[in-house]
Amino acid sequence: MTHVTEHPLVRGGRSAALATACVRGGVAAGLGLGALAVLVVAAWISSPYPDSGPGGALHLAAGLWLLAHGVDLVRTDTLSGLPAPLGVVPMLLAVLPVWLVHRAARDTLDAADGGDRRPPSALGAVGAVAGGYLLVAAAVVVYAESGPLPVEPLSAGLWLPAVVAAAAGAGAWTAFGRPLPEQRQAAAALRAAGLGLVTLLGGGAVVAAVSLAWHAGEAQAAYAALTGEWSGRVAVLLLVLALLPNMAVWGAAYGLGPGFTLGTGAFATPLGLVGDPAAPPFPLLAALPDDGRGGWMHGAAAAVPFVAVMLQGGRVGRSARTWTARDTALTALGAAWGCGAVVAVLSAAAGGALGTARLSAFGPVWWQTGAATVLWGACVGVPVALGVRAWGRRVPRSKRLPEPAVASAPSAVAPGFSVASGAPGSAARPVAAAGSVSPPASSGPSAPEGPVAEKAPESLAADPGGRTAGAKPAAAGPGPDDAPPYGGYDGYDPYGDSAFEPYDYLPAAWEPGAPPAPPPPPRPAD
Repeated sequence: MTHVTEHPLVRGGRSAALATACVRGGVAAGLGLGALAVLVVAAWISSPYPDSGPGGALHLAAGLWLLAHGVDLVRTDTLSGLPAPLGVVPMLLAVLPVWLVHRAARDTLDAADGGDRRPPSALGAVGAVAGGYLLVAAAVVVYAESGPLPVEPLSAGLWLPAVVAAAAGAGAWTAFGRPLPEQRQAAAALRAAGLGLVTLLGGGAVVAAVSLAWHAGEAQAAYAALTGEWSGRVAVLLLVLALLPNMAVWGAAYGLGPGFTLGTGAFATPLGLVGDPAAPPFPLLAALPDDGRGGWMHGAAAAVPFVAVMLQGGRVGRSARTWTARDTALTALGAAWGCGAVVAVLSAAAGGALGTARLSAFGPVWWQTGAATVLWGACVGVPVALGVRAWGRRVPRSKRLPEPAVASAPSAVAPGFSVASGAPGSAARPVAAAGSVSPPASSGPSAPEGPVAEKAPESLAADPGGRTAGAKPAAAGPGPDDAPPYGGYDGYDPYGDSAFEPYDYLPAAWEPGAPPAPPPPPRPAD
């Protein structure tokens, strides 16, 4: 008996796949850093008054790349000479690094499934890709320490691994076809949370765009006051574009109710602007609400979370038509918690510190916006889900069909007779009327052999004219002289036409059972 042994190369296939995944992660980090470095160096070259050499531009690119991962930076070249923190992440700048990590993890599992080597597990692929990426990130952190934007160590150790691991995990989830939990309630909660999140962020973007358009003059003045050179204006424009997702999160936080902070002691909510805001001159900050108490236009921003939770609860209610009310409420509440958790994370990334003292708190407060999202979902989303479920479970009232009216015209067949089903031309036979009892056939020797005619009631016998006649004894049996004409109708003409013939019962040429049509006569020769 022979035993199949595994080849050493096959045993080492998984290790080779993990090494390839690690390399993919490092390449993803290098591509993101290189793309940002090219952009920064191009801006430095086009600047007519560069403050530093190419080394300073590369240090700036390294700092911005780390900032895109949520790492807080420290500005050392301030006017006061004191280091100032910088924690507001341009969220559009984070799209490229996150997408590169996502693609590296996805391609690692896809390539392993299509090749001959043994594929790594999902956890192993995520760990290998994240490990390769973080090795490059650690080198960048060390390099940035000697530049104008060094990294805060605690923030680097917390946000950088979390963002990379989350992006790699999303890539592995995509490689497996984006599966959802097998439990129906959990899957429905995730779908509803995604719908509510997209609606909330989209509505926040609309709120920010409307406010920016309302203050277009102030925004244009702030943009022109920052710099007069075209290269500087291009750089400011790129920064504005990178901060547009942040404005969408700010608009969503404003509509949720907590709003956002504009420095310590200053808050902007739909109820009004409280305190003295410490907003630096920047085009996007021109969209901030005016001082004083908020009016109906500010309160209209609350329609954004209202519509979001309405859609969220409706999505749960449509999926819960066969569930209990308790499961429906728990699913809607789970969707609210899921949406609130993501909003809290986005609020933490969209806000942060812009300096010291009054600028140490700037933007939405993550725990306030997250709690407000959950509260909106619990107070509005849960009742909407229960209402949609109840509406979907309603039983429509059955409409009563109208009773058919009794025809006043005489029947085609006389009372007491029924047409026997069968081949065309079958005869009709008399039957007993309702309420009459036919005498049972005798089982003795005197019982006649063959078919016995059933007697019709005497009051229902009809004369040839269709009028009721008197009593007429029924024949004991068919005879040659008593055979009724027209197939058993005994002189009854159902159409009242003396020209009625038996062949009128024959089927037409287009009806089933009709005899084949005769062939057409031959055409005479010309």
